[in-house]
Amino acid sequence: AEDPRPHPAMSKKGKKAKMPLSDEEQLLLFQQKLLAEEEMAKKKERLLNQFLKDKLAKEEHNSALNLNKINTQWRTVLREVKTRELHKDIEILSQTFERVVDCKDSSLAKDLSEAEEQYAHALRSHLHNIDRLLALQRCRLSLLEESYNVELEALTKEFETERKTIIDQHEKEIHYLQDVFMAMEQNCIDSEYESKLEFQSMWDDLKNKNLEEKHFLRLQLEHKVEDLWRRFQDALKNYTDATEDRKIAFETLKVKDEKSSKEIEAQMKKIQRLQDSIIILKGKIMVHGRESEEQNQNIRDDKELVLVQLRKLKAQRTQARGISQENLVKLTLESNATLKALRKIVDKGEKILKLAEICRKFETEEEKVLPFYSSVLTPEEQEEIEKIDPEEFNEELGKVIMDYIGMENFWKRYNKVKLERLSLQHRRAQLLEINEKLREMLKQYLDGISVSDEVLSQLNPLFIINHRSNLPQPPSTPTAQPGDKKPPTTYNIIEAAHVISHIL
Repeated sequence: AEDPRPHPAMSKKGKKAKMPLSDEEQLLLFQQKLLAEEEMAKKKERLLNQFLKDKLAKEEHNSALNLNKINTQWRTVLREVKTRELHKDIEILSQTFERVVDCKDSSLAKDLSEAEEQYAHALRSHLHNIDRLLALQRCRLSLLEESYNVELEALTKEFETERKTIIDQHEKEIHYLQDVFMAMEQNCIDSEYESKLEFQSMWDDLKNKNLEEKHFLRLQLEHKVEDLWRRFQDALKNYTDATEDRKIAFETLKVKDEKSSKEIEAQMKKIQRLQDSIIILKGKIMVHGRESEEQNQNIRDDKELVLVQLRKLKAQRTQARGISQENLVKLTLESNATLKALRKIVDKGEKILKLAEICRKFETEEEKVLPFYSSVLTPEEQEEIEKIDPEEFNEELGKVIMDYIGMENFWKRYNKVKLERLSLQHRRAQLLEINEKLREMLKQYLDGISVSDEVLSQLNPLFIINHRSNLPQPPSTPTAQPGDKKPPTTYNIIEAAHVISHIL
């Protein structure tokens, strides 16, 4: 929407001459008026709503304040009434409390004296039971000590015997190893002496052979040298005769030849020394080769023995591992079975303890003070049991009896509870029978005092018309004769209301 205010320039011109408005400008002016009216209406509604809200909040505040004042005044009135009632109740309760306290003092004095007597009696029985338990514990400790000593002696004897056998075996093995070591050392010394003798003999043979070959070669060389020297002399004469010019050169060459011969001899000596050293080294190599072969053979034999022993040890290890694995499996199975059995025993014990706690709630004061009672057997029966020879029982029965000796007090209490249960069942049956009879008598009484078609249709001894009841009259019984066996039956009728008043 455009601003409806005229521009200053246009206002100046409008003063001079007013231009007629177009349709669009008129529509815009109309829309602006409508918007201004709507804004004014909304503003009035807001002001009215705000005024009503303020007035409502003020009224709510005043009503809450007045309600609080009314509640406080009403509470003060109720407090006064309640205090009066409580004062009266306190006076009544104080009187009843004093009366109850007096009654309780008298009853508690009697209960205290009875409790002291019961405590003294329970203490005596408890001390007696503790003495018996101490005697049983001493007997058990003595038996355990004897069994411990017997087992200790057996274990010490077994340990000593095993120790002696191990020491003897160890000494035997030590002597055996010493003998083996001495034999091996003697064999090594003999083999070394034989090898030295063989080496010396071979060395002497080779030395003699080499000397003979050297002598033979020297002789051959000497003959060859002499022949060559003769030929050389002949050739020399021919040569000197033929060639005197080359004599000087020959002399020089001779000197060179002497030098070279000396060098050749030195080299021959070196070669001879090297050949000798080669022959000696070959002999040593042969000797060492034989020794190494023997050592290798001995090592192979030892290796075979070690391999055989290793196979035996591996077989023993596998066997021991299998046995240990079987024992471990057996142990795990047995341990699992024992754990299950122990878990069952623990569950059974927990169940017994829970049942004992439940039964403890239903025990009477007398049972709590005296939980056990003496044997119900007569002295004569007790003497007969003591006279029985224990050898008559077999071992299994004796073990079972010894296992159940500790449960004697439990069986006493159990039998006592069983007897009480049977007596209560018997008493309940009697009371049910009595109750049934009383119900029948009460029903007869109520039928007798009430009048209805159902009652009149049935037999009723109290319904009498013309001095006669509607019951069938029994036949007249003859008088009893002296020879008769059965006397005449008589019936005693007791009113039900009389019986109920006595029972209640």
